[in-house]
Amino acid sequence: MNKILIYVLGLSLFFLSCKEKKVDTTTQQKKPTNILFIAVDDLRPELNFYGANHINSPNLDKLASESLVFNRAYCNIPVCGASRASLLTGMRPTRHRFINYMTRADVDVSEAISLPNLLKQNGYTTISNGKIYHNNEDDGIAWNSRWFPEGNIRNYQIEKNVIENEGSGQAQGGAISHEMAQVHDTAYFDGKIAQKGIADLRMLKNKKEPFFLALGFMKPHLPFNAPKEYWDLYDRSKIELPESYTQPKSTPQKAFHNFGELRQYNNIPKKGDVPEPLAKELIHGYYACVSYVDAQIGLVLDELKRLELDEDTIVILWGDHGWNLGDHKLWCKHVTFETALNTPLMIKVPGKTQGTKTDAITEFIDIYPSLTELVGVEAPNTVEGQSFVPILDGKTQEKDWAVSKFKDAVTLIKGDLFYTEWTKDDGVAYARMLFNHKTDPLELDNLAEKPEYQDTVGELAKELRVKWGKDFLK
Repeated sequence: MNKILIYVLGLSLFFLSCKEKKVDTTTQQKKPTNILFIAVDDLRPELNFYGANHINSPNLDKLASESLVFNRAYCNIPVCGASRASLLTGMRPTRHRFINYMTRADVDVSEAISLPNLLKQNGYTTISNGKIYHNNEDDGIAWNSRWFPEGNIRNYQIEKNVIENEGSGQAQGGAISHEMAQVHDTAYFDGKIAQKGIADLRMLKNKKEPFFLALGFMKPHLPFNAPKEYWDLYDRSKIELPESYTQPKSTPQKAFHNFGELRQYNNIPKKGDVPEPLAKELIHGYYACVSYVDAQIGLVLDELKRLELDEDTIVILWGDHGWNLGDHKLWCKHVTFETALNTPLMIKVPGKTQGTKTDAITEFIDIYPSLTELVGVEAPNTVEGQSFVPILDGKTQEKDWAVSKFKDAVTLIKGDLFYTEWTKDDGVAYARMLFNHKTDPLELDNLAEKPEYQDTVGELAKELRVKWGKDFLK
């Protein structure tokens, strides 16, 4: 009897062992997850799926319906080069790191392992198309290949602009801030970037390695150039100036600027407010560019699905910072108002996301550790962000704050409060502003100097200095 029992137990263990081996083999053969990483220059969250039903963005709307959409995502610095370097390294800006559009990650933090570099080290094919870093040569070791469309960066099609601009690539000598041309989508850079992305997807389809395909679209960055069909989607007579078209005296003058990025164009007055008809024309051009880039992104996403790669590919889409369209009578970015810091962010994870939205406060430095956690790669200890994967799993995130900066201005976003200080090199404040978004979403009533808010200001000032990072003043 004992022999029979031993035989039965042995046979059972054998079959269990075989079953375990079968499961392990299946796990080992499972293809790692790809990442389609889509950056959109100067895209503000004035989009249909954020409640702006006057915007025509069907492809972004569809992606949002399959994603987790972040209502409160904030860039860590509202200028393209610095924002991208911060995001791709997962490191905060400081007083002396990640300063302006010329920032290079491989100069400011040469010791850091960027997100694409880390993935490349872990067997990913990494491809950069279009504008990922501001400088296309930045972090060159991170990529298996890099590509940028040839031609004038301003990308004009109307002959007058090209001739009078003398092909210099700068908006001077007659070049204007926008263009409506009767041309095919591929006449502009973003159409070319979409086609390159589609070609890469077809090539990557047959590779055994997972991929990190980064597509950096240029619009709606100035100049607002888009094919006529996208301008025709909007009726300018129905376009209104923003509700916040004012600069309250209670707000420090340091909060405003002369929007030099726009003033360089020949059709923009060098001083003073932009005339109302021109302001509406600019808003019209921005909307046209949003719809144009939406169409290009749609082509890429359609190809991803056609190639049956969509079920094994994380898609993340982000705008590098917000943008002012006359808000506070400002244009462009370079400020710490909500309009320049709040950005579109959504992530589609097969099997996890189904078109939900979250109000959890998220910083761009959180993107790096979130993606690495999703694909099972350990992030380096230089990364300062916090993974938002728990939100994807339906859990509540304890963190309810973010920190952003531009030049001397440093902002703590905590709950409904937006607190900004302008500080000197030693960290001592010389101006400040505080807005409560629950009662003042347009940021028109600065509470920072009101007697009844001094305790709140004192608490926020202490908290800001803790949360802006241990190396902030170095």
